[in-house]
Amino acid sequence: MELSEECKFLMCNLEKSFAHCETEVLTVKIEYPKFELPECGRAETIINRCVWGQVERFFHDASTILYRQAVCALRNSNCSANNGEGEIPFFPYDAVLQYQVTTCNECYISLYRDGYEYTGGAHGNTIRRSDTWCLKTARPVQVCDFFKPKSNYRRFILDEILYQADENMRKCPGVYFENYRKLITRYFSPNRFYLTGDCVAFYFQLYEIAPYAAGIITFSIPFEKLDCPPSCGV
Repeated sequence: MELSEECKFLMCNLEKSFAHCETEVLTVKIEYPKFELPECGRAETIINRCVWGQVERFFHDASTILYRQAVCALRNSNCSANNGEGEIPFFPYDAVLQYQVTTCNECYISLYRDGYEYTGGAHGNTIRRSDTWCLKTARPVQVCDFFKPKSNYRRFILDEILYQADENMRKCPGVYFENYRKLITRYFSPNRFYLTGDCVAFYFQLYEIAPYAAGIITFSIPFEKLDCPPSCGV
């Protein structure tokens, strides 16, 4: 996939199934980007190494920790059936890591990754994490980089999110939990952000401020509201 002349990336796939006693117990699927940055060789190396490190950790944890849990669940199911206690159905586990590149230009690369695990039950669980890099410096970007030194950027962002949440609740009552303002304040983290075309998006994990069905909640703050909007000078 190509987003600009300066920034190219290819989505790669890694998939493997794991079995125990000829029964498939776990499937791991990973889709991740590999960047090609001809004008930013150092940044290309750093970013690709970082992404691959995340992929390796996810695959390792899934193929060891999650696999052992899946095998244990399968054994419990078989033991229950053999002991005449009624069969406990076993559903194969899933581990899925999927990246979404939200900005890829001559100045920045920003992305998030959703790590999903299904371990039985009604539904699985997803955790989102994100990274943003400045290609000029080949270093990670923090949200404080978009504000003047010593400014209370955390309070500014939180106030913007609370205002948007109030408007959303007014237009669609029940979209969040009743005590959403308290929960937003409790769970807000300035490190949970990524860049889009003209905004900084902040997100909350599943269940933190809204029911599971609402998904991962995001709030966007336009660049124009920032003290120091993203630029190649960061």
